[in-house]
Amino acid sequence: MAIETGGRVALITGASAGIGAATARVFAGAGMRLALCARRADRLEALAAELRTKGTEVAVHPIDVTDAAAVRGMVGAVAARFGALDVLVNNAGRGLAATLEDTTPEELRALFELNLVATVTATQAVLPLMRRQGRGHILNVSSVVGRRSLPGRAAYAATKFAMVAVSESLRLELRGSGIHVSLVYPIYTLTEFHDVEPKRFRLRRAGPVQTADQVARAMLRCLRRPRAEVYPYRPARLLAGFAAVFPGLLDRMMGRVLTR
Repeated sequence: MAIETGGRVALITGASAGIGAATARVFAGAGMRLALCARRADRLEALAAELRTKGTEVAVHPIDVTDAAAVRGMVGAVAARFGALDVLVNNAGRGLAATLEDTTPEELRALFELNLVATVTATQAVLPLMRRQGRGHILNVSSVVGRRSLPGRAAYAATKFAMVAVSESLRLELRGSGIHVSLVYPIYTLTEFHDVEPKRFRLRRAGPVQTADQVARAMLRCLRRPRAEVYPYRPARLLAGFAAVFPGLLDRMMGRVLTR
């Protein structure tokens, strides 16, 4: 039986653009109440105004998710306003296109702080509330490079591999609690993400792409019928198995196709 989403409360980080904004629109269309989080207040307010015209109840939280105290305060404010917090979408993140040799320690630390530590902080903040409710769903937006990395993606992929490890452990730790943990593995997605990331390494574009709306709709399906892993582009699921069984062959194939 599918879980009803109408009236449920979702907190979405990185909601000002891309996958986060698309998720807000899709969840709003499913009758959910929303708390939107990102640093860019103007974009959050514009999105919230758009959704309110369609009857969605929306709260806006323009904070930096690397500020743990601010994150805890936001979760408390969401619980006070809505009386519940059913869904956390850990989506905030940034990229870096650079070889490992050309990646500075400062860049690596900053990526881990946002892409991983902030995910853990937000998760820790919502878990006590979800435990009291006896229900909840945490969706961690990783990447297909969290299953198999690419040249020029060492630092970024490391954060996404780490997110997988954290999520898998948490899923086991929460067995029987009524709280679901799901990993989302988008492929190359048509958003501004790749336009704004630092680029000191370029790959030849190859293979399929997807829209942010496709990712968001895959997450909504997961809320209705929870599962451990979500591949918005379903053939990408094969990559993880192929990488485990034939790593050398995949290296050669990717080297031919992706590098200039």
